[in-house]
Amino acid sequence: MQALLKLSRAIDWLNGIVGRWVIWLILASTVISGVNASVRKAFNTSSNAYLEVQWYLFAAAFLLAAGYTLLHGEHVKIDVFYSRFSRRTQNWIDIFGFTLFLLPVAIAVLWYGIPFFLQGWRSGEMSSNAGGLIRWPVYLMMPLGFALLLLQGVSELVKRIAFGMGLIPDPAVKKTEKTAEEELAEEIRRLAERKDKA
Repeated sequence: MQALLKLSRAIDWLNGIVGRWVIWLILASTVISGVNASVRKAFNTSSNAYLEVQWYLFAAAFLLAAGYTLLHGEHVKIDVFYSRFSRRTQNWIDIFGFTLFLLPVAIAVLWYGIPFFLQGWRSGEMSSNAGGLIRWPVYLMMPLGFALLLLQGVSELVKRIAFGMGLIPDPAVKKTEKTAEEELAEEIRRLAERKDKA
């Protein structure tokens, strides 16, 4: 079990890193949206490429952060019912849910998503919109995001089993740490301070 817990910590570390970097995609999408709107208003011109890159970035952020979201227990649960059970019962519900729902669905999406991405990559499929972008980069986000989600599902399953065996503290208890938004704001502030010093 110790080897599995070590694997779980490595997966948690990976999704933690990915989650901290993915937040920058939201900022990039917001900046592109603002620039696109400004150019459209000021010069009465725009490009479908700007619109498409916004949804590419949003799709990437949404899919790549799914594992990070699971790591921090932020996925939607039916808390009205779930919260009424004892922690032991909740743990069994989590084990049941990860084993019978999350992992099989993630594997199924990978099973169909990888060939879908490869087909788009080999064909060089382009957007049908004038000035649109090549499609395979956004198709890649589906298998990549679900691979990270699958790995985090395995990690969470290992932690729930270890908790049930009394080997680790409750993994569902949230540790107080900074949110991704707070980390992004601090990083922006640090970059601005470095620029001022230079």
